[in-house]
Amino acid sequence: MKPGARIAAAIEALNEVEELWLQETRAPVDAFLNQYFRRRRFIGSKDRGAVSRMIYSVLRNEALLNWHLKQNEVSLSARTKILVAAVLLDELGLEELKAAFCGQQYCPPTLSESEIRFIKNVAGRTAISEAMPLSVRHHFPGWMESQLVQIFNGELAQAMDAMKQEASVDLRVNTIKTNRQEALKVLTQEGLAPRPTSHSKLGIRLGKRGALFGMKAFRDGWFEMQDEGSQLVAQLVQAKPGEKGIDFCAGAGGKTLALAAQMENRGRILAWDVSGKRLGQMKPRLGRAGVSNVQVRVIKSERDNVVKRHRDSADWVLLDVPCSGTGTWRRNPDLRRRTTQADLVELKQRQKAILESAARLVKAGGRLVYATCSILPEENEAQVTEFTGRHPDFALESPALRLYPHVDGTDGFFGSVLRKK
Repeated sequence: MKPGARIAAAIEALNEVEELWLQETRAPVDAFLNQYFRRRRFIGSKDRGAVSRMIYSVLRNEALLNWHLKQNEVSLSARTKILVAAVLLDELGLEELKAAFCGQQYCPPTLSESEIRFIKNVAGRTAISEAMPLSVRHHFPGWMESQLVQIFNGELAQAMDAMKQEASVDLRVNTIKTNRQEALKVLTQEGLAPRPTSHSKLGIRLGKRGALFGMKAFRDGWFEMQDEGSQLVAQLVQAKPGEKGIDFCAGAGGKTLALAAQMENRGRILAWDVSGKRLGQMKPRLGRAGVSNVQVRVIKSERDNVVKRHRDSADWVLLDVPCSGTGTWRRNPDLRRRTTQADLVELKQRQKAILESAARLVKAGGRLVYATCSILPEENEAQVTEFTGRHPDFALESPALRLYPHVDGTDGFFGSVLRKK
């Protein structure tokens, strides 16, 4: 595709996803893009990557891009956002943009006189202005400002800058099939510049992106894509062969697979979730990984009758609860826009309800592991403190795990291990 055609596709895709959000459809942008490209098979892999990068560039910097558009009295649209990102972030000049916005087949319509004036006005300027409010400069919801300032104190700028960077591609080696050394060899041969992760002993970070899903090693179940932080949360469980464990909010099964490998495929894992669609994504992954000790079940809610049937029986229960996802802003920049204060209130109530119900599953001496991909204390430390206050039969086993992109190079995660006395 020509540069203009790529820009036109990015404008079209961004416009479609914004229309969905106006309808209050909370579709994650990565899921939307997968569907968008599936409907347009003619767009090649390199072009898909270029289009995706343009859209994510806008979403990661949307607040400051919108600020510049408003300052210049330019209407907010998918076209103008892509245009201002090209000028301020990619530093494209007027002539390059005229060539791309040429009005030819598959390219965007030609630039208007007002757009040309706008380009001339902002060209050469820095994207960040001291006149911007703090929340615009660092691109976070204004209502979160006091919380984020308190969390990061003098490191707010570094923390938020790290949240705007493209996330790394991390893999977890499946020890049921291979080991990290052998996986590193295969990935090196594929030219992906792999290296061991800094914290997870099973992790590999890629220096280059490639067609992972087409690799024989992937089809043979040697590895799964999983952020290093997520791997460390799974390692908190310390699942052992022969145990009975319950992954209460299993989703698509990333941590379930890691736990099955910890248990050397021996024992029993019950993988539950309220979303049958997400659990459905786990089944082919289990087969590819050679996992045979997982039983998948859709539950109606955290109060499902199945919880009563397994009361006081689990060696461990993992609760990777629904949360604001603030720790995943690198991967899901749209969450900055889509998460509201009302959402947070609702999420905290749901987290509390899940904790209360799932705690019944843990047997005496067993472990309850509470985790989120949030950086907000009210979803993390506060929930654990309130829970132990209500349940003196549970005690913190070790200091909590707290991960931040600017410190640890992972997504933001929280994990706490509670032992039932």
